[in-house]
Amino acid sequence: MSRFINLIFVISITCMNVCAQNNPAIKADSIIFEKLVNDYGTIIQGSDGSCEFKFMNKGKSALVLTNVQASCGCTVPTWPKEPVLPGKSATIKVSYNTNNQGTFIKTITVFSNALNSPVILTIKGKVAPKQ
Repeated sequence: MSRFINLIFVISITCMNVCAQNNPAIKADSIIFEKLVNDYGTIIQGSDGSCEFKFMNKGKSALVLTNVQASCGCTVPTWPKEPVLPGKSATIKVSYNTNNQGTFIKTITVFSNALNSPVILTIKGKVAPKQ
């Protein structure tokens, strides 16, 4: 009898955990970006490789960016470390090293407590040599 009760208890706890993980009301809502891709077009070697990705917290609780990772060391993201309140906007700044010539496509992965995390941002373009 006690094994049966223990089994029911374990099944109940497991079910509650699975239900909680799949319930969107328990997690923060979405992070919405104005754009997911920044196309530099053709830029000159050594020029400013900065861009910004503006986003909004569309949820009902504070949005926290836990990590923002670039696909390589030539791309450096800077993001807000403080929580973004519901309905408020913030910006992730990205700096690309334009000393390397040629076509590039780099990604920035944004991890947060949002329901749609992670979000992948992309920068692309072509660095032309100085004339």
